[in-house]
Amino acid sequence: MPMIAQANKVANKVDLKAKLFRGFSDSSRLSILNALRVEPLTVNDIVEATGLNQSNVSNHLSCLRCCDLVIRSQRGRYVYYQLADARVAKFLDLADELLADVAKGVYECTHYDLPKEAKNGKCNNH
Repeated sequence: MPMIAQANKVANKVDLKAKLFRGFSDSSRLSILNALRVEPLTVNDIVEATGLNQSNVSNHLSCLRCCDLVIRSQRGRYVYYQLADARVAKFLDLADELLADVAKGVYECTHYDLPKEAKNGKCNNH
């Protein structure tokens, strides 16, 4: 493979990984993913578990579904959402473990401020 093509392939993987991490970087989406770590939930269950409003939850679920991080299934008259892959929960567990060791540094870091949340819940991951 020519060197330029190889560099583009690596850059595309890095860009794609950065886009994946943007999906995890929004506190509302992260709250939803955390709630879904335990069991499948309805929108109302997610609203109750996260404290987010129904519209915000629905918008973020749409984003998470679009990115294949969450799936939904119909059970009778209810729609349940769950993590699309068990590795999402493992990823969140690993982030918790890492944060336990580096929390002070992350908290004090001035290079990455906590994100200013978009109030409309629109997905900015695409």
